[in-house]
Amino acid sequence: MPNFCAAPNCTRKSTQSDLAFFRFPRDPERCRIWVENCRRADLEEKTSDQLNKHYRLCAKHFDPAMVYKTSPYRTVLKDSAIPTIFDLTSHLQNPNLRHRKRVKELTEEDIEKIKQRRLASQKKEEAVVEDKTVEDAAPQMSTEEKEFREYLKSLFEVVVMLGKQGIPLEGSDMSSNFQALVNYRLNSGDEALRRRFRGTPVNAEYLSAMQLGQLLDVCENTVREEMIMEVRESRFFSIITGDIVDFDQEKYLPLFVRFVDQQNAVREEFLDFLLFDGDEVALVERLEAQMTERWGLSMEDCRGQSHKVTGTSTTKMKAVAVLLNMKYPLALHTPYSDMALNIQLANSLPYSIVQVVCETLRRVAAFYKTPFTQEELEKAVASHYQKNEEKAEALTQASRSNWTEQHNVFDVLLEMLPPLLLCMDAVVLNTEGKFQEKQTSDAYSIAETLAEFEVVVTVVILKNILMFTRAFGRNLQGESLDTFCAANSLTAVLHSLNEVNDNIDVYHEFWYEEALSVAAVMGIPAKIPRLFLRKQSAGEVGEVQAEQYFKEYVTVPVIHSVIQELEDMFFENNLKPLKCLSLVPAIMGQMKFNTSEENYAEIYQGDLHKAETLSAELHCWRIKWKHRGKEVRLPTTIHETLQLQDVKFFPNVNCLLKLISTLPVLKLEQQRGDKASERLQAYLDSVASRQWNRSLAVLNVNTHVKHDLEVMVDKYCRLYSEEEPEPEPEPEPEPVSEEVAGDAAAQSQTPENPSSAQL
Repeated sequence: MPNFCAAPNCTRKSTQSDLAFFRFPRDPERCRIWVENCRRADLEEKTSDQLNKHYRLCAKHFDPAMVYKTSPYRTVLKDSAIPTIFDLTSHLQNPNLRHRKRVKELTEEDIEKIKQRRLASQKKEEAVVEDKTVEDAAPQMSTEEKEFREYLKSLFEVVVMLGKQGIPLEGSDMSSNFQALVNYRLNSGDEALRRRFRGTPVNAEYLSAMQLGQLLDVCENTVREEMIMEVRESRFFSIITGDIVDFDQEKYLPLFVRFVDQQNAVREEFLDFLLFDGDEVALVERLEAQMTERWGLSMEDCRGQSHKVTGTSTTKMKAVAVLLNMKYPLALHTPYSDMALNIQLANSLPYSIVQVVCETLRRVAAFYKTPFTQEELEKAVASHYQKNEEKAEALTQASRSNWTEQHNVFDVLLEMLPPLLLCMDAVVLNTEGKFQEKQTSDAYSIAETLAEFEVVVTVVILKNILMFTRAFGRNLQGESLDTFCAANSLTAVLHSLNEVNDNIDVYHEFWYEEALSVAAVMGIPAKIPRLFLRKQSAGEVGEVQAEQYFKEYVTVPVIHSVIQELEDMFFENNLKPLKCLSLVPAIMGQMKFNTSEENYAEIYQGDLHKAETLSAELHCWRIKWKHRGKEVRLPTTIHETLQLQDVKFFPNVNCLLKLISTLPVLKLEQQRGDKASERLQAYLDSVASRQWNRSLAVLNVNTHVKHDLEVMVDKYCRLYSEEEPEPEPEPEPEPVSEEVAGDAAAQSQTPENPSSAQL
């Protein structure tokens, strides 16, 4: 949506001008001065927060000395900038013309206040001029300083290339890729590097590990600041944490942020890794410190949170979500649209056997990414289902896709169990010798797990219980209309699950018989787990039959936990934003325009432009689309709706749609390129784990973010001005003649230099 200049008699807007547009300041005193200089009486009634959110002035109204570029991509105002250039008379030439931005007539009292303020402002400006005179008297940069900045710029270009290309710092032979790239640029004619390293010994390290770390930090932080600036401009955001990543024997959570940018596009960006250490309280404090103290974002503006961890860490992250929600009630904890709801539900169940099944699924997915394994699985599927070609073909097609990440994952897993066991046995035997030792070892471990009767029973129970949430989860993460329908169908889903729970004896009997049938096909005897039998023999429990054991320790706990998890995920406040999807015109049309969004929008009362006008505005919004022309197509998504030119005349609707878009439960619309989570996973998959680097990961995932090398150089000089990156010191060589020394220096600069030929 374009920005319009709030100055009277100014018709500029951002889509028709290359000028920068600046928000009114949040500081009440400065904001009041801006309003008075604008001479618009209608703005005097508004608060500084309202003016900051919704009003802009273009750069034409500021003295050029107040406006400067921090980079080729960003123009900012000085902190003390006041707009002083206005056209307050041209409207008088046509007194019959109606103006929305009417100029205020000044009284004598107003004029006197302005005079006093200008007098105070002049004194401040004189003080600033004196300071500037002192600065101007300071000596200009010397030739050595200019050369040093050019040298730093070359180093930053190397670091950016490492990040963009996903090149680790160390090569496969433990040689330095950074050193090799510097050598390459040096021998390609980079004068800044040539001047710096002229005469450096052949095998000398150009930079120490500490200095290289400083370059990486500056480069990473500069790129991140560009993204953080956009998040601040959008104000509202949601946080998403990924699955745990190990760096140097420490666990870290990838941290993403979702927001709506100034072009009304929903963005999801990767910011950093968060140390996964300590208890839940410590993790929450660390997250808050990262967001607020380091990045300057307010957690009060966080409107959603989602956590994608797996395994035993799931319980800890659920506790983190609860603590965050207690401190920030509007930071709604929701499922994540990039992970099937049934998988999230299974991951959240605090039972060891369920976690064994989930972990086995992840191991199976990783196993079939290795060579020859997919071909072996397809042979096993064809062999087991040779009398049912239709089933064999369906499972073969499923095995070629990411079936372990789909909503029907447990249905497919149950049908895959016999072929999977056949395949793993074939890999373990390795009669043709085409599998590596690690593959056969992994296959043996997976086969041992699949051959457990407890695993078979658990898969059957998960398949049958999560069958009731499969369609709900698929709709929840579908198109806008599907998500709206899912929000209104949760009651029916819970009703079905409660009915199963009320008749669990009958359902469990059928499910146990199904598990016995599958186990018989796989040649697995029905038995109680060994650990439970050990307790039984120790006299801790009485004698229990297998069917009764699995009902008491698997079926009943799982059905209870799934119901509780759904109620926790989708309590009233979490459903209200999803029901506000009826603001999308196409969904309004489906509902025959009989919607009542104001009942659901109350959760965001404090975020709206003017909450008291919400009811009237929503009425006008419905009328607008209800009586549209036949040629007008109803927008079907939030993104399409936000792109409409008319939406700016409905500020509350616009705000609500943006707030809903930030929720992690909604799928990203109009996604350009790979998602940030996919780019991060691609980096982790392409680089050996011992060569992972957190700073390079941030650079690699965010190659689309604009960066300015001059800004990086300025920041480095400001932070490490007394720690210039120098070559590592070498032992003093024995005295040689000037002629021999000159020949050695010349040889070190030639492309034939062995060190220079590494790349």
